[in-house]
Amino acid sequence: MDGRDLVRSVKAVGSGGATQGLRTVRAAWRRRRADATGLPQRGAERARVPGPVRGVEPEPGGGVVRFARSELRITVAVSGAVFWGWDGVDPEPSYALAGRCPEPDPRVVLEPDKDGGWRVVAERVTVVVSRHGAVEVRTPGGVILRRDLPPRWWEPVDGGAARWMQRSEVAADARFFGLGGRAAGPRLRDGMYRLWNTDPGQAFGPGDDPLYITMPVQMVVADAATHLVFHDTSWDGTVTLREGEEGAGSGHDRAGTCELRMDGGPLRCWVMVGTPARVLHAWASLTGAPAMPPAWALGHHHARWGFGSEQEVRRIVAGYQERGLPLDAVHLDIDHYDAHQVFTVDREHFPKLPVLAKELRRDGIRLVSIVDPAVKAEPGNAVFDSGLAEDAFVRDASGRLVRGVVWPGESVYPDFTHARVRRWWGGLYEERLAQGFTGFWHDMNEPTSFTAFGESTLPRSARHSLEGHGGDHREAHNVYALGMARAGYEGLRELAPQERPFLFSRSGWAGMQRYGGTWSGDVATGWPGLRASLSLVMGLGLCGVPYSGPDVGGFDGSPSPELYLRWFQLGAYLPLFRTHASLRAGRREPWEFGDDVLEHARVALVERRRLLPYFMTLAHLARRTGAPYVRPVWWGAPEDRALRDCEDAFLLGDCLLVAPVLDHGADRRAVQLPRGRWYDTVTEAAYEGPAQVLVDAPLSRIPVLARAGAVMPVRGADGGLELEVWAPARGRSGGGLVVPDAGDGWDEPEIERYVTRWEGPHVVVYREGEGGLSEPSYPVRVRGLGAG
Repeated sequence: MDGRDLVRSVKAVGSGGATQGLRTVRAAWRRRRADATGLPQRGAERARVPGPVRGVEPEPGGGVVRFARSELRITVAVSGAVFWGWDGVDPEPSYALAGRCPEPDPRVVLEPDKDGGWRVVAERVTVVVSRHGAVEVRTPGGVILRRDLPPRWWEPVDGGAARWMQRSEVAADARFFGLGGRAAGPRLRDGMYRLWNTDPGQAFGPGDDPLYITMPVQMVVADAATHLVFHDTSWDGTVTLREGEEGAGSGHDRAGTCELRMDGGPLRCWVMVGTPARVLHAWASLTGAPAMPPAWALGHHHARWGFGSEQEVRRIVAGYQERGLPLDAVHLDIDHYDAHQVFTVDREHFPKLPVLAKELRRDGIRLVSIVDPAVKAEPGNAVFDSGLAEDAFVRDASGRLVRGVVWPGESVYPDFTHARVRRWWGGLYEERLAQGFTGFWHDMNEPTSFTAFGESTLPRSARHSLEGHGGDHREAHNVYALGMARAGYEGLRELAPQERPFLFSRSGWAGMQRYGGTWSGDVATGWPGLRASLSLVMGLGLCGVPYSGPDVGGFDGSPSPELYLRWFQLGAYLPLFRTHASLRAGRREPWEFGDDVLEHARVALVERRRLLPYFMTLAHLARRTGAPYVRPVWWGAPEDRALRDCEDAFLLGDCLLVAPVLDHGADRRAVQLPRGRWYDTVTEAAYEGPAQVLVDAPLSRIPVLARAGAVMPVRGADGGLELEVWAPARGRSGGGLVVPDAGDGWDEPEIERYVTRWEGPHVVVYREGEGGLSEPSYPVRVRGLGAG
């Protein structure tokens, strides 16, 4: 027995309630025993490297390069995405890929290279393989973007999963982004990042890592080009990054490095090269288009752990209505469950939940339900009983149910890596729909199991179907929430086929955008937490997850009026705009912070409502192109190093630049502008970029600038759609896209393209179509004319 674990056990029993504390102690020891008997013991290992080249075998899109102790399969898809897999592995099966693997490009050529190596030549990229197994990705002009050194494996002599390591070099000027939701980002500094979805168990800040969503997805931005690399294995691992240095040492550049170490799984990866827009388009084509939210999900959401009753929900909603504040959704946390049991209702405090939902819906407000994966392990619990009948729950190596501890107490966990279990779980949402819920919030799905010590998740030895090939939690852990999201999304598609499902998930993995979005999780209340909120949204967008947002105000504690307002103002320009707080945190309603904050928050809410058609357009463009709503300021000019290092502002689509206030007491802030003219959307003052400018940021607003020439769809005073046009600079033109949307359903509306230019003393706007230019069918409002 470990003495430190014994101390932790005593502390756990003495705090947080003796019964639950005792359960977490039992769970911790049970988890340790399960892994001691159920995991293969790691003994002697044999190191292996590829060895020298022995030959090649051409295949469509590339070929197989054979080495003395391994083989490397390389395929270039018609989209330009490059796949390679060591030991000859194929792209499939994969939890990340959407549908069938992309078609190989028939124009690709496999040909000899110097010194006994080989190269695969495609239109957009060249892949060079050395005779000892180094792999270089080059631009068509020959510039090296990435060089993977020969990999190394450590194989157990007695069989089992092999550990492996891949070290890569990138340009000295390159910057790293991505790896899922990282609080310290969006630019990833030197350090080690773990690839293991983790509930930190407390409110987190910028120094905490890993968090709920980790992905082996990196976007690497350099002067020569941008590339995205995805190592397709769901096992636990680490990524160690070190940025390069130009002119290091004796005047030579020092390359940036990335070292990936994985505990198992295949060594296979995808690489996409081009502009940021191009690589994310290729990524979305590979892993699936982002789910399209209903229009109401782009409005304002109010949530709280601890509403406690229908009366309190009505009181909060009435507070919004009496003050004329827009509200689109109310979220109910676990306190509306019967004893925290999923797919139940506390009939004492929520006796007429369907009636409440109907009343709110009549006022344009939807109810969103939390859904946890853990099921109370108690006969008589309908979900538990039906799950047993389906053999739906995760078992250990001996065939016994794996039990953990979550909010309802002793719990079991569905195995979402089995198609039959996903169908069963998806059908359970019928109960939620009957209660009047129209949106769903997946929580605790890393998955979390409370323990007095050790990792707060399932035993690594827990057995999973993994789509029939079988395996344990080491492989299934990171894709557990992805399977849960798929189960919910596909179930809702069947249960309510006319409506777009709306769900967002605390945890996930590559490809999670197919089923919905995410949120920050339990971000700490404080200025560092505010900054981390933006980092998470931007980083996730660069991993292909465009819909996300933080808990406005932070999950814990009581924000000052200033902090709350600055968080609220930021949230108004993020895809998911939701206030939320824990059971013991301070209030989050705008009127709780004084009259000034209330009026400033009203301005932010009204502006969000006005911009809904623009957000709807961005959602459609994300679905069709993979481009996130929230983009780094270097999105259109990744070669601009000043922009590349800017982390405290963002582009909202192509039209707006948002510069939130992230520091206490600030009433002005510096803004790094991309090239072109930009207008302050309140004062209409004009600024010329590229440059850094000082902009006023009074407590009443954060700086938002519009790109000259932008054409944006907004909500007019009469509720209809109108075009807001920002005057192009003299002698220049502009334009924009509009996707009109009915708010729900599965129609694919046409993308409308508009151009604007000066004609004499006037700015005019035309719609582009197959028949040429025509007059817009919406009212037009031109702004920025006073700037000259």
